[in-house]
Amino acid sequence: MIVSGSGLVEALRAGRFVVTAELGPPRGADTDVVRKKGRALRGWVDAVNITDNQGGFVRLSSLAGSLVLLDEGVDPVMQLTARDRNRIALQSDLVSAAALGVRNVLLLSGDHPSYGDHPDAKPVFDLDSTQMVWTARNLRDHGQLLSGRSLDPPPDLHIGAVENPFAPPVGFRARRLAKKVRAGAEYVQTQLVFDVGAFAGWMAEVRDLGLHERAHIIAGIGPIVSPQALEHMRTKVPGVHVPDAVATRLLRAGTEGFTEEALRVCAESIHRIRAIEGVSGIHLMAFGREHLIPEIVDRSGLDRSRFDMNACGSRERSADAG
Repeated sequence: MIVSGSGLVEALRAGRFVVTAELGPPRGADTDVVRKKGRALRGWVDAVNITDNQGGFVRLSSLAGSLVLLDEGVDPVMQLTARDRNRIALQSDLVSAAALGVRNVLLLSGDHPSYGDHPDAKPVFDLDSTQMVWTARNLRDHGQLLSGRSLDPPPDLHIGAVENPFAPPVGFRARRLAKKVRAGAEYVQTQLVFDVGAFAGWMAEVRDLGLHERAHIIAGIGPIVSPQALEHMRTKVPGVHVPDAVATRLLRAGTEGFTEEALRVCAESIHRIRAIEGVSGIHLMAFGREHLIPEIVDRSGLDRSRFDMNACGSRERSADAG
């Protein structure tokens, strides 16, 4: 299916090693934060994810944030979770995003409300993440709602999913990804990768299943910026594995040198990941520290010359292109 108006799609189709980043919207009715961070990232990445009430905390919606990025000439990736919407709301949001010029969508389950600021909220989870992907493909390719009713015109979408190579049972993760790819996932962003060796092992399983030829695999990368963040990452975040060697290296740098060493680790990890067959790019996550993303890209030696070319135009230009 032809997807128009997305620099990320163009970069992936051209076989370039892509860079995406992640941006959390503010907790308030103001778009200035998204606008400023979007401007700072333009020219450094191919696309920027807007999270969907991440962690179960109420924030500006992913659709609103995505529209702001379009205004700033940044290609958005709109995240949508199963936690907060049933199949009616999901399909409506997908159609609405496409109608407004947002082409890239990333479909995921989402953190349980018990982790957020409304722990008593009732989670929805009407569809699981694989069913969400299939629903988006059915809307796009067949112009059909889950009810069977037709949709005209269908939404023009670039459909993405997520995967965690390190969550138990580890031996099942590549096969789990296969289900999402069969359902229609065209690109996949992974959980943060600190153990590049383990990630390489997972990618070998992905290649054995031929998934790298059917979907673009984008590896999650991000800096651990403090000893407290390291402790949280190692003990509180399921499915994230920080090897002892990496933890020791960061701690030896001391408090003052911690962030600097974390940036070195990121750059070195990117170099190693680029050498792994079947990896199409990296997804940079620097929660609350998005200003570090340009420096990570610069240190990694990635070619920036194409980023300005891939940036989408204003919302008006995106609508014309669609």
